[in-house]
Amino acid sequence: MKHLLLTAMADINESLRSRWFIIYTLIFGGIVVALFITGLTESRVMGFTGLSRTLVTYLQITMAILPVFVLLTTVRSVAGDREAGIFEYLLSLPVGLASWYWGKILGRFVVVFLPVVLAMMLAVVWAAIKGAEIPWGQVFFYTLMLLVLAWCFLGIGMLISSLARSADVAQGAAFIIWLVLLLFLDLILLGIMIQNGSTADTVVLIALLNPLQVFRTGAMMLFDPQLVLLGPSAWVILDTFGHTGYLIYSIVYPLLLGTLCAWLGYFFFKRGDLP
Repeated sequence: MKHLLLTAMADINESLRSRWFIIYTLIFGGIVVALFITGLTESRVMGFTGLSRTLVTYLQITMAILPVFVLLTTVRSVAGDREAGIFEYLLSLPVGLASWYWGKILGRFVVVFLPVVLAMMLAVVWAAIKGAEIPWGQVFFYTLMLLVLAWCFLGIGMLISSLARSADVAQGAAFIIWLVLLLFLDLILLGIMIQNGSTADTVVLIALLNPLQVFRTGAMMLFDPQLVLLGPSAWVILDTFGHTGYLIYSIVYPLLLGTLCAWLGYFFFKRGDLP
């Protein structure tokens, strides 16, 4: 445990000194500031406070930005250290492979999660100062969703990093995976399947295997319980899961997917040729 925490602290300190972390923090802080400027936080429409719509907008933007940042920065964790020859020094120190691997994950999770959540908390504080009603249930659930989204893509990134033999290959694979998930968002490419005669249940099932789609739909469900914006596909989702069931699914599925990918990454990392 001591070595795991020391590895996590070392990764956190290294990330705090890097340029990507500064850019990463400024982006999410800038998103919140931009939403403040639009005045969404101070408005009320059809019973929904401006903060509710601000949080939904923030999460929709975060859904597109957070995964690619997490993937592109995480995939260098193992592949980059392998290229730099750090493993040769690692094997000479009293640090176990498990402590190093899971310490890297813990440190990177703290780094990618805190700026996103702190930016959302800034919106909550601003709304409280302006006297707007704060939907604490939504705030809690959105925070939990951001946590599992970060963990999901962190696990995917560590799996890619463990399999790739170089940092360039790892970054290329991470970008392709993010692009494929983004293209399958909201059935963009799944329209081809419909043209080929696939059933609606099959199309929706494939869409709900996409963690980005699961995250987006879960975020929408608190603001729009009937999922009117999704059209007819909402009936398949609600009939299959129900409102509460899908909210649970939107948390459990990305969490399990990220954990599975992280464990597979550790399996290949432990069995691989470290030097």
